[in-house]
Amino acid sequence: MLDTDVDGVAAWRRARAEYDSAGPEGKAAVIAERATQTRRSILTMINHAGLGHVGGDLSVTDILTTLFTGVMNIDPGNPTWAERDRFVLSKGHCAASLYSTLAHSGYFSPDELATFMQPMSALNGHPNRVKVPGVETNTGPLGHGLPVAVGQAIAAKLTGTGARVFVVLGDGEMQEGSNWEALMTGAHRQLDNLTMTVDRNRLQQGARTEDTNQLEPFADKLASFGWEVREIDGHDYEALINAYRPSSQGNPVAVLANTIKGKGVSFMEDRVEWHHKVPSAEQVELAMVELA
Repeated sequence: MLDTDVDGVAAWRRARAEYDSAGPEGKAAVIAERATQTRRSILTMINHAGLGHVGGDLSVTDILTTLFTGVMNIDPGNPTWAERDRFVLSKGHCAASLYSTLAHSGYFSPDELATFMQPMSALNGHPNRVKVPGVETNTGPLGHGLPVAVGQAIAAKLTGTGARVFVVLGDGEMQEGSNWEALMTGAHRQLDNLTMTVDRNRLQQGARTEDTNQLEPFADKLASFGWEVREIDGHDYEALINAYRPSSQGNPVAVLANTIKGKGVSFMEDRVEWHHKVPSAEQVELAMVELA
């Protein structure tokens, strides 16, 4: 397993202290700065590896950055702390965004990001919990993350740790029946310590979600399963922070985060081909200028 980055942990703690002491606009500014750093790392990683899912990585970045910077009760210097909140990236193919977020939070050195998808690297194309600190469960096959998160939330209730569980899914992934079984179980068990976020960028591999298998009226469907639904702009940091407040109804929370695939890079935004396309060196250079 990769080693904790002591300097990175210190930087994360400074960012958390700045976040905690700031007002709403200040909190958003702290997250925005770190999200830009993450997006730049993602582009570098995928360009170097020649592999990746850059569109979905960029759409989910603001969600992950908000959770790890200001929302979750975690200690990157002690990744196995028993009372930590848990995070599951169910859309495991967007591992580059998770790795970059973890590295810039001190779980391991950002230098390791250069090994993304290289032979024998811990940073596989999908997250592996025995190789990467901060990864709570292996993901990749879609439809597995939410069921695992339900189990983790039940465990937290049984042990009385007070831990919250956060899981992020892709919207195309919601075509998996296992997720709807998990939604029923989460509501039945009144898992108010569980928050599911759907990265609603409306694009999946090869097509739009609504052309593949219609999800709308999505919010109504989630509410009908007994979840407290909060529909927001998934790139609005203040909206994200507010959406991750604890449940007010004693039910699990579903954050329906409307996002843009390829967010932050104009020629990638809302373009289906960037689900699994690698930018050239020239395109990376253009993207870095936009993200400056």
